[in-house]
Amino acid sequence: MTSSHGELILRVVREGLLLVLVLSGPPLLASLLVGFLLGVFQGATQIQDSTLSFVPKLAVVLLALIAMGPLLGAQLVRFTQAIFLAVAGFR
Repeated sequence: MTSSHGELILRVVREGLLLVLVLSGPPLLASLLVGFLLGVFQGATQIQDSTLSFVPKLAVVLLALIAMGPLLGAQLVRFTQAIFLAVAGFR
């Protein structure tokens, strides 16, 4: 393996990890916000039901994935295409 192959592998791994952060960001932030608001609500009302925190967070994450799905999917497709082009260029 030459140095250029090693650099390609490191670049792909670095960009892949950054892509994971970008793709997981919107659903995680939505879940974090809803969890915080529900925690404040549960603390104020002293309602300690586990489904009260789980179901709304699940619904918000699904809505975030539906809303951001095309954008996130397009980023994933671009990354995959770039990897295939880079690998094809090393022949």
